[in-house]
Amino acid sequence: MSSKFFQTALDRLVAARERQARRYINGAMMAMDDSQLAALGRTREELRREGAQAYMF
Repeated sequence: MSSKFFQTALDRLVAARERQARRYINGAMMAMDDSQLAALGRTREELRREGAQAYMF
């Protein structure tokens, strides 16, 4: 029973860190111009929708 608890806790921790990293990357990508974003297949509106953060803790 306790191993399931720790596995669930670890999975949630990893998922939270992945979301945090994605917000950090989106913040860095917001500094790019529109032509660079288009080359990556992204739009500024997508990045705004997903959320952005300028720094990582």
